[in-house]
Amino acid sequence: MDNIICLSKNGSDEYVNMFANGANVTPTSDKEFDYENSKPTPILLRGILKHKLMKQCWEDERDFYYMDSGYLGNYKSPINPNGWKWFHRIVKNDLQHNQIIDRPSDRWEQLKYKIPNWKKNGRNILVVMPSEKPAKFYDINMAQWREQVITKLKQHTDRPIVVREKADRPTRIVKTIYEELDDAYAVVTLQSIAATEAVLYGIPAFGLAPNASTPVALDDITKIEQPFYADQDLVYKWACHLAYGQFHIQELNDGTAYKILKKDNHG
Repeated sequence: MDNIICLSKNGSDEYVNMFANGANVTPTSDKEFDYENSKPTPILLRGILKHKLMKQCWEDERDFYYMDSGYLGNYKSPINPNGWKWFHRIVKNDLQHNQIIDRPSDRWEQLKYKIPNWKKNGRNILVVMPSEKPAKFYDINMAQWREQVITKLKQHTDRPIVVREKADRPTRIVKTIYEELDDAYAVVTLQSIAATEAVLYGIPAFGLAPNASTPVALDDITKIEQPFYADQDLVYKWACHLAYGQFHIQELNDGTAYKILKKDNHG
């Protein structure tokens, strides 16, 4: 990855522009981008609504780097007391880091999270609804998805089912998912970061599309009463991997993100 096209919406995507600065390249406005004449240079893009471009890259076997919200650190925590959106994931040729790569522990330890023991006394099944954007990507109708998931769950468990609707970020910061995880036996979602948050809170997860929790979760809700309680060593290894797939805005801007991705690419 000696060169990269940083595709910035109207030239003004602040996070893409930060990464471009760190990579020492000029951002490219999506209005001026020429896909064919820029081959085979890798593309950095942000947001799942770029799904047509991603699918074109897959078809052409062209490398791209997908940027979106980070997995950890964006809620209030010891390193982020105000809960600012500081961390952004960057994934090569996919939406999520859904396979574990061996990583050092340093970036995970800097987040000051702790991996808890599994909590097995929860009562509810928490269904976390997807937002409209991933629903469009996977071509699903959210109302139908909700009905189908609840219907299937009721065939395999008598536990109460609680649905967490997708809310805007200010609302999620005030009423965090962790309040509902306190009473949860398991979490069911499409591909939301909620599955990752659940596992790192000690609640087993079911992700019904490829997502970051895939190595430590299940995708078959007929097994809702037999969730996967991954070994703590596996969870730790997975957490260290995720920490290397997301970056603080300062790391976007100062070139740290670019250097780590470049090293991986030549790895």
